[in-house]
Amino acid sequence: MAFRQMLRRSLSSERRTTSTSADIPKGHFAVYVGENEMKRFVIPLSYLNNPSFQELLHHAEEEFGFHHPMGGITIPCSEELFMDITSRMCRT
Repeated sequence: MAFRQMLRRSLSSERRTTSTSADIPKGHFAVYVGENEMKRFVIPLSYLNNPSFQELLHHAEEEFGFHHPMGGITIPCSEELFMDITSRMCRT
């Protein structure tokens, strides 16, 4: 799936009033990203193996521990940084 399609699907899911795991395709998971306003992104499980993404998860662990205010993994970085990192992962 192309990066733009993935983000489009995520943003359309965000607009729904309720969200369930049924919204997430097999082999993907949802994360919440942002510094003030959180946005939901659906990303491939393969990103978990990427050192750049692991660094984002490390920052999330330092900030939130195992309590994530959005109910899912919350990554405390700007949306622009997240999109930059994940778009580079898509190209490799």
